[in-house]
Amino acid sequence: MTETTTGYVPPKVWTPAPSGGAFANINRPVAGPTHEKDLPVGQHPLQLYSLATPNGQKATIMLEELLALGHQGAEYDAWLIRIGDGDQFSSGFVKVNPNSKIPALLDRSGETPIRVFESGSILLYLADKFGALLPKNTAGRTEALNWLFWQMGSAPYLGGGFGHFYAYAPEKWEYPINRFAMEVKRQLDVLDRQLGEHRYVAGEDYTIADIAIWPWYGGLVLGNQYGAAEFLSVQDYKNVVRWAQEIAARPAVKRGRRVNRVMGPEEEQLAERHSAADLD
Repeated sequence: MTETTTGYVPPKVWTPAPSGGAFANINRPVAGPTHEKDLPVGQHPLQLYSLATPNGQKATIMLEELLALGHQGAEYDAWLIRIGDGDQFSSGFVKVNPNSKIPALLDRSGETPIRVFESGSILLYLADKFGALLPKNTAGRTEALNWLFWQMGSAPYLGGGFGHFYAYAPEKWEYPINRFAMEVKRQLDVLDRQLGEHRYVAGEDYTIADIAIWPWYGGLVLGNQYGAAEFLSVQDYKNVVRWAQEIAARPAVKRGRRVNRVMGPEEEQLAERHSAADLD
């Protein structure tokens, strides 16, 4: 690495170097498994392998919402994947998700198991499978999907961009923090304007768009993300705060956000979930 008075000068060809910061021990420039280990399998049709990050919460909240609606086929086993320990690089996990990211879902309800990876894909798959939490008319479905994919495209700026440099990087650098703070505040304004006209993100009905967006942006304005609520003046986004508080009060959301959680207050933690009674 070459340093000058103006900062880092990239070499002609990049080679791996220690990056420091949180999660540096699991970052690598190649895919594939690092070790042989099968994934556990429980008794329910749906097997979830995850951790209660914002992306992980999407899947567990969705499953708990489906169960609350009476869809017994949505019963699931939720197995803990400790990403800090590299569980996502096991041979079994890579078979379910070659991208080695949580959450990953295996649907064993049919003759041939179906793997589903990427949190947005999991939400859409479950909505279609159970015919719930996604409008059936073309206009309503499209609007919900607009916002689902908005979240999938926008959240990396909040998490991998702002969250990383504000909370996890080995040093505080002004340029990336300012750059990503500006983009996150723009995104919050997009949501605030939409929620100023509608009860929920995609209209007057609660959908997978809300389930996708709430763990990231709801968590942010409720003070659960990166300790950055004051820094970003989240109280200014009154419509987002109203929406976030309403969703946080839903019983299925309260249950779902606890699953695969291994940090925070002990009463909010549940490392694995194998029956509804685990959450009682």
